[in-house]
Amino acid sequence: MAQADANGPSSIASAEIDSPRHESRYAWWWVPSLYFVQGLPYVLVVNVSVILYDNLGLTNRQIAEYTSYLYLPWVIKPLWSPLVDVLGAKRRWILSTQVLMGLGMLGIAWAVAAEDFVYWTLAWFFLLAFSSATHDIAADGFYMRALTPHDQALFVGIRSTAYRLAMIAGSGLLVMLVGWLMNLSFDPASAWRMGMFGAATLLLALSAYHAVMLPRPKRDHAESHMTTQQVLADVVDTFTTFFAKRGLIVTLAFLLLYRFAEGQLTKIAAPFLLAARSDGGLGLDNGQVGLAYGVVGVTLLLAGGILGGVAAARFGLRSCLPWMVIAINLPNAVYLALASWQPTQIWLVHLAVGVEQFGYGFGFAAYMLYMLYVARGEHETAHYALCTGFMALGMMIPGWFSGRAEEALGYAGFFSWIMISTIPSFLVATLVYFQVDPGFGRRERAA
Repeated sequence: MAQADANGPSSIASAEIDSPRHESRYAWWWVPSLYFVQGLPYVLVVNVSVILYDNLGLTNRQIAEYTSYLYLPWVIKPLWSPLVDVLGAKRRWILSTQVLMGLGMLGIAWAVAAEDFVYWTLAWFFLLAFSSATHDIAADGFYMRALTPHDQALFVGIRSTAYRLAMIAGSGLLVMLVGWLMNLSFDPASAWRMGMFGAATLLLALSAYHAVMLPRPKRDHAESHMTTQQVLADVVDTFTTFFAKRGLIVTLAFLLLYRFAEGQLTKIAAPFLLAARSDGGLGLDNGQVGLAYGVVGVTLLLAGGILGGVAAARFGLRSCLPWMVIAINLPNAVYLALASWQPTQIWLVHLAVGVEQFGYGFGFAAYMLYMLYVARGEHETAHYALCTGFMALGMMIPGWFSGRAEEALGYAGFFSWIMISTIPSFLVATLVYFQVDPGFGRRERAA
């Protein structure tokens, strides 16, 4: 057997390297896989859990309420993010949480066939969610410590693409696999047990891979000299300065209400596609839903996000905001059309889901850019994390009551309500339009 190159990727984790530039040469070996691992648990908790519980016979009200609670770790993660920042190396946090996430998936695989499967699966989903939220903090911190600023910018698109591939793997391929097993006469619990076991095996294998391939930058091993009191003081200062920001009421209203309609739609869309036609749904199976959401939808979501980023860089947030708030809200009307006409052609379903997801990807760029606007100044990173916490809360609250609304109104009535629910989004976007600096986000052109 030929001897491995001493400077090759197999040597990255074996020694501490002084030069971030040297580590950046091998970032292709770990950046894509790290952010694939970051995306997979999130999509399982937020999206795939909805389909799992639908297959296992829960009502839409139960599905919406239970899966909305699972947003909680992302809502409150700013509370412990300073501890992850100062206690131990980010590399150690990454590997530990990846093992915990794998165990969470194995727990779900075991629990789906248990007598009290709802309680057990929710417990394992919470372990998966808390581990995933902590992994987010550690992975983003490690990314900044292991790469030069130039390479951080270079790989930002790569990490985003890897995250989207995880969405395809989770909400697309996994759901399609479970649907295929169910079509082979496996009961839903057995099919999901095999599917989640496969996902856990993949994640644990990637964890073992990262134990070898993640570099050991010296910046990640630097001991923190902050005392417990200093850490607590820093946390208090972070919150104090955030809530002292000018225009805070408008900021919080935007963070909580811009996605008010989307937060409700997300919890009901998949059950609607899966529901029997006699119940007002479209009667699709898991394979068809996985293809619609996990492949067609995610692809167009990525395309919309890229276009939104390009438009924001070209024209700035203020100029793009009116078009983006339209894009994230008006395409929701395709679900009202589907519920009213109940078409049998699968290509129409794909078209509708694709239009909605493209609009969401384009419109969400405004949300991301506004969070950057709010986070400017002292404690920029921590304030951005607080914004993401409010973002999760803005999905958790409307998602929680969406099941009740659907049960009261039926699918057609619910999607009519969704169109009414877009009004708060337009109102808060109008307030932000007059709040932000006209040139914010626009790339400066050469004279």
